[in-house]
Parts: sequence; structure tokens; C-alpha cells
Amino acid sequence: MGGPKTCSIFLFRHGQTYFNRDKRFTGWKESNLTPLGREQANLIAEKLKDKRIDVAYQTHQRRSKDTLKPVLRFHPECREIITDDRIIERSYGALQGKYHRTQKKVEGNKAYRKLVKSGKIKPLPPKEKAALMERLGDEQVMKIRRNYYECPKNGESIQMVEKRVMSFLRDLIRKMKREKVNVAISAHGNSMRPFRRYFEKLTMEQMMKLENPWDEYFEYKVDV
Repeated sequence: MGGPKTCSIFLFRHGQTYFNRDKRFTGWKESNLTPLGREQANLIAEKLKDKRIDVAYQTHQRRSKDTLKPVLRFHPECREIITDDRIIERSYGALQGKYHRTQKKVEGNKAYRKLVKSGKIKPLPPKEKAALMERLGDEQVMKIRRNYYECPKNGESIQMVEKRVMSFLRDLIRKMKREKVNVAISAHGNSMRPFRRYFEKLTMEQMMKLENPWDEYFEYKVDV
């Protein structure tokens, strides 16, 4: 008598986009795959071509769909493609479309003025001021990108992203147990974090340090 039956989730991130390449906050804005991004999507497809995929998930965004397409060229057995925006990228709200370097200047200037106004520091000479503003800007932008609770204006925190991804994952596992299917998921950098936290049993801090690759996939087994 055989052991417990398992089915697989094949999770991957879309390939590099123009906004990724240019270091811009993308979020819910559209940005097409670069030529490198298309190569990365094809590499994922090659790595998955000998796997069985019965059901595939994407978001409505082109980068998710355009990464999934080459994967599914090898999988005529895939009988269902589902669009579900619970696995969409994190919304960066008012920051969407802005360059990281521009926001670093804005945040650095804001933080410097706040320190001077509070009396914690005295106004600095131009060279020292510029160095401090650059450091403060780097810190603040990293906080926006890597703090679990930080919520940009009109945007989402990773905590909010995790809530919707976990709703998706609960429904997905029920479907896999009911239908005994292998699943491919064309996700986004930030929506992958909660998947990996759940299956790899990561702490919140470990999850927030993840750098999700553009040219690799993660396989997770589900008992069905």
C-alpha cells in the first residue's frame, strides 16, 4: 500500500520588468517584461517542462500573464487558467511609478528637517547635510520596502498583502485536496513572501529579508 498522495505547487515570480530594471515602485501599475525578463520567463518554462501542471494561476497584470505563457507552452495537460488578484503585487499607493532614488531624496530631506525642527541636531554644513540626508533617505525607503507594518499613503503593508494571499492559499489547498491537481502560480515579488513564509515556516523577520528570484521556481508539496 502506497504512502500519502501529494500534489505540487510550482510558485514563481514574473520576469524582470522595465520598472524593476529602472528601480521604480511598480505595485499595481503595469510594466512590461524587458528582453531579459522574457529570457527569465523562458528559463522558468524550461525548468518546469517535465513537471505536470493541471491548473495555473495568474493575476490580471501583463507581467504575470506574460511569464505564465511560455511555461504553459509545454503543458497541454493544463485544463484551467485562473486569474485571481489576491496574489497581485503589493500596492505602493502614492509611490507607484516613482523612482527609488527620487523618493530617497524626498524622504531624506523630510527626515533631516524633522530632526532640525525637533532640536535633535543643529543645521549642518552643505556637505554633511547631503551625506546625512542620503543616509536617512536610504533608511526610510528600505523601511517602506522591508517593514511588515509600513503602509505607504493609499497603499498596502506586507501585513495586508499576507492577509489576502492566505485567503487565496486556503482556497487553493481545498481545491487541490478536492481535485488532486498540480498547480503553477505566476506571482509577484511581494505576494510570494507569504507563500514562502507558510511553506518554509519562516519568521516574519526572515520573510521580510527574502529576495525572490526572477528565473527560479519553488516547489511545495500538499497532502491530498
